[in-house]
Amino acid sequence: MNGFYGRILKVDMSKRTFLIEIPDDDIYRKYLGGKGLASYLLYNNNPPGVDPLAPENCLIFATGPFSGSRVWGSCRYGVYSKSPQTGIYSESYAGGKVPEAIDATGFDALLINGCSNSPTLLRIHPDGAEFHPADDIWGLDTFKSEDALHERFTVSGYKKSGAVVIGPAGENLVRFAVIENDYWRSAGRTGLGAVMGSKKLKGILFQGDRSRPLADPKKLSAWARDFAKASKNLPGVQAYKKSGTPMMVKIMNEAGAFPTRYWSKGSYKEWPKIGAEALHENCEVQPHACLKCFMACGRLTTIKEGRHRGLKLEGPEYETIYAFGGLCQIDSIEEIAHLNDICDRLGMDTITAGNLCAFTIEASLRGRINYPIAYGDVDAIATLLVEIAEKKGLGAILAEGIRSAAKVWHLEDLAVHVKGMEPAGYDPRVLKGMGLGYATSDRGACHLRATFYKPELSGMIDPDTTTDKAELFIDFEDRLTIFDSLVLCRFFRDLYPWKKLNELLEMVTGENLDQNQLSGIATRIADLVRRFNLREGMSPNADRLPKQLHRRLKDSGKVITESELAVMLNDYYCLRGWDRNGIPTE
Repeated sequence: MNGFYGRILKVDMSKRTFLIEIPDDDIYRKYLGGKGLASYLLYNNNPPGVDPLAPENCLIFATGPFSGSRVWGSCRYGVYSKSPQTGIYSESYAGGKVPEAIDATGFDALLINGCSNSPTLLRIHPDGAEFHPADDIWGLDTFKSEDALHERFTVSGYKKSGAVVIGPAGENLVRFAVIENDYWRSAGRTGLGAVMGSKKLKGILFQGDRSRPLADPKKLSAWARDFAKASKNLPGVQAYKKSGTPMMVKIMNEAGAFPTRYWSKGSYKEWPKIGAEALHENCEVQPHACLKCFMACGRLTTIKEGRHRGLKLEGPEYETIYAFGGLCQIDSIEEIAHLNDICDRLGMDTITAGNLCAFTIEASLRGRINYPIAYGDVDAIATLLVEIAEKKGLGAILAEGIRSAAKVWHLEDLAVHVKGMEPAGYDPRVLKGMGLGYATSDRGACHLRATFYKPELSGMIDPDTTTDKAELFIDFEDRLTIFDSLVLCRFFRDLYPWKKLNELLEMVTGENLDQNQLSGIATRIADLVRRFNLREGMSPNADRLPKQLHRRLKDSGKVITESELAVMLNDYYCLRGWDRNGIPTE
């Protein structure tokens, strides 16, 4: 079938062996690539009830049929497993340049299980896998690790080469550790870095020169040229290029949905000091793009003045700014960049890290712990981040995640998470459709499953209503499930409606799949992942928001009630074809 290599590489870290499998074309037709293919592989290869940090838990890297092609927004890869943070389905995505190297190895997916006896590096190439010792790289931060992989293990003769690595947090099995590439790009959520660490896998170097067979490469090339010409000057595209995701700081504060002071308020009075304008005024900033992208939403930032002068990073992104700026009330974009850099080097998710730091501040204020930390205390927060990565002192408790810390400190009613993962920076008491998104997301509280803040903020649908919201939500969720199976960047969502996806798939695969057929594939994937989660012990009652998010915002009084969420949930289950308890029917 065009658009696919028709090969899956399976690596056993324990035996230090590999094999190449040739799946049936019907699997690709049912699930496509990326999320669909990986979910199928995870469901069928993971032992039911396996511990996420056990050798038998599979770690899967996957690209999609658009990978390596001229399709704009296609330079991304996905990673999938059972999450050590949530205990259920795990997925995360990253961009940069490395996805092209992953795809050039000539496999639709790489499935890794087992555990090495000592720190190990994998080199993946079109003929399979090589195992190399990584004892002297173990312990290095992510930047030094990535450099070491390129310098010591790159083999000449391949067109594309790229590495993914973990940092000390992943090595120490911090349950929200990330996988990083291109220094600043992270497969950031659900703790996939800890899964790599549990396998003693420090990094993977991908090298290759393969490319996918396309149904109509000439037509696709012409389309890519015309599409860029027609799209690159659109207002939304230019907004991302000009300001990147930090532009959301202003938008969310004006909407009253910017989580502040650990989810007690919806706006931060100091937000002008941490938004896009402050970033561009106080730092030297250049737009930075993944390959195959004309948006360049990334901010390649160098701090010009102050104690962090000369610090260079890509970011901070909106989610990092909300987590440290809003939740922890840090009023300096340079200091937020500093904390961002610490997390990047240690290999930790900034959303969870910022949430946990703010939660720790609240625990201290309430007398549950004796730890010197306060809102706005950058140095104390920086120290805590290092302690978490090293699992020292109080950090050892936080390294186990929000559910564990809340139980130890008897603050379960305060802890903000769904299924063990903290939400992103869109308060559901103002954007109620985001409440449905957080509650139903298959990987725990997530803004990316449907990015439903987009229609709510843009006026497509009233953010305060809860009736008749699930139908539009599912339309967004299904289309973005297809995005994740292709694999495409979320920021092209306005440029790729259903019809455009149909056109692209026909040029790439030769298959003519209309909206109903694509929605059917998305539904099949949603049902499969739901069954995986139920098999792993998730109760349908987990589709709920935490108590803190049912309390009124202190500044605006906005609230989402349990009954409002129940209305949306019932509609969602019905439209999904699930029973009243959220269980898929046969």
